[in-house]
Amino acid sequence: MDKVKLTQDENLSIKVSYPLLPSDHQILDIYFSLPEEMGISAKTLAEEQYFHSSIQTHSAYFADQLHLPLVRSRFISQKKGEQSDYRLNLNLFSYQIRIALDTDIKQTLKLKECEEFYPQAIEVAEQISGLLKKLRRYTPSDTKLRAYFENADNYLSWQVEQSFLKLLSRAPKSSDFSSERNFLLALCRRENEYREENQYNSQLTLGDPNRITNKMRLLQRLIEYGVVFQKQIKSLNSNLKRIVRGVVTAFIMTFVMALVLNARTNFTEVTIALLGMLGVIYGLRETFKDDITGVIWRWIQKGLPKWKIIYSHTVTKAKVATQTIWLQYIRNKDLPEQVDQLFQTRRHQNKQAAQLLHFRSDIKVNSKSFLPGYDAIQQRTYFNLTPFIRFLKKGEGRLYSSDGSKISKQAVERRYQINVVLMHTDKEQQQQTQRFKITLNRSNIINIEAIQSD
Repeated sequence: MDKVKLTQDENLSIKVSYPLLPSDHQILDIYFSLPEEMGISAKTLAEEQYFHSSIQTHSAYFADQLHLPLVRSRFISQKKGEQSDYRLNLNLFSYQIRIALDTDIKQTLKLKECEEFYPQAIEVAEQISGLLKKLRRYTPSDTKLRAYFENADNYLSWQVEQSFLKLLSRAPKSSDFSSERNFLLALCRRENEYREENQYNSQLTLGDPNRITNKMRLLQRLIEYGVVFQKQIKSLNSNLKRIVRGVVTAFIMTFVMALVLNARTNFTEVTIALLGMLGVIYGLRETFKDDITGVIWRWIQKGLPKWKIIYSHTVTKAKVATQTIWLQYIRNKDLPEQVDQLFQTRRHQNKQAAQLLHFRSDIKVNSKSFLPGYDAIQQRTYFNLTPFIRFLKKGEGRLYSSDGSKISKQAVERRYQINVVLMHTDKEQQQQTQRFKITLNRSNIINIEAIQSD
């Protein structure tokens, strides 16, 4: 797919991202095919529970050229633009550097050959060094503005050091590239010494890994101010659910009262039998009331959206976009024809019984234009797959083989597959569909493979 990307985020989470233009309107449908051996259903994992615990949405300004986060660099000088805009421009610049660094580090870690890995790592290091110099070139003298600068500078310096130390810890080993490793280590040392010279962090904070990490998380949230949009989540159909609960309760009470009056007619006096019958009637009411309400409510809400998310600008409070979300278990016959065809392209041995979970996002952009230098915003949705694998078997299996009279065994891990189909509909009602195969175990995602796209 050209616009929508499905990638791995953390060990057991995936990220679906796509750009949004001014006054845009896009619909994204995601169909999860979960094998029945995972034990996932409406009874074991309610849609509301999964949405609130494992689905996160994120919307922020986005620039296509991740390696050129300089669209706001000329504005971070106090001599250009209004001082009131300094914090916003600084955050836009810093946020873009962080996104670029994170993207490039992940791409470099995918390179397993030293001849490809180290030149790419050196190139990223040189680019980041240049961006940091451009940021530090405009150190404000104003006390209020300097506090914003120091927060951003402190965080970016620490993030650069951590990112390249992480890169080196996972780098392929080779004595032929010792000079490249020393170059990257020197960059990490320079940034560490730079923070010490500027006394950005106290010795007490530096001596506690938890304190320094939590401080940097706070600084990260501070540089997202004005860049990442605020979101307000509203649950839909709450009043409708109350009405359904009230109607079901009234109907059951009417039936119960009819039984009680009939029992009083047959028993002229209060006896143990009458009390026993009344107890049974009220017990049945309590037993079946919630079940009946649940069945009727699931039937009524089928196909209805469940949540609305309103994104607004942190500074101006202006509404930027509105997102409507559906999430529900469906049956095979509810699949659109093109989605069903993609699921049918699986090999025969992979067509196992599965539970289908459907996620839909309908998002409309209210803004007719964005900040200068930004032609789009990026919409990201994160899905944590941990709840899907909690019922799976632990441990590893064994594979036995024989070599003459000798029998050997190898440990093999249990792997599972989740099939996912993405269907994207743009403003002109043009659709794109693609199937992905996610291979995972109980610890992490092994591979994400794009199978077919039309």
